[in-house]
Amino acid sequence: MSFFIPAAMAQTAESASPMGGGFEWIFLVGFLVIFYLMIWRPQAKRAKEHKNLIGGLGVGDEVVTGGGILGKVKKVTDEFIVLEVGDGQELKFQKGSVVAALPKGTLKAI
Repeated sequence: MSFFIPAAMAQTAESASPMGGGFEWIFLVGFLVIFYLMIWRPQAKRAKEHKNLIGGLGVGDEVVTGGGILGKVKKVTDEFIVLEVGDGQELKFQKGSVVAALPKGTLKAI
């Protein structure tokens, strides 16, 4: 068994291929660009739009919640809104549960 050791020690390390070092970096940068364009930027845009929607809520706005409940905003506080969902029926929601604002008069048409 000891006669394999000199053969193993005699082997030399192979040099890296000339394209090897640069190609991995190009691949990594390309992957990061695709990640940014397809995931990060659209998510940041949606978060910004939702933040503007929540910040712009006012009394009388017609909105849809995440659960699909439509209602008219009756009261707005720092963290909650009160929606009128029917004649005299009011429900309290967190502002973050609002997913969309509806055009004025939408609830009358339903």
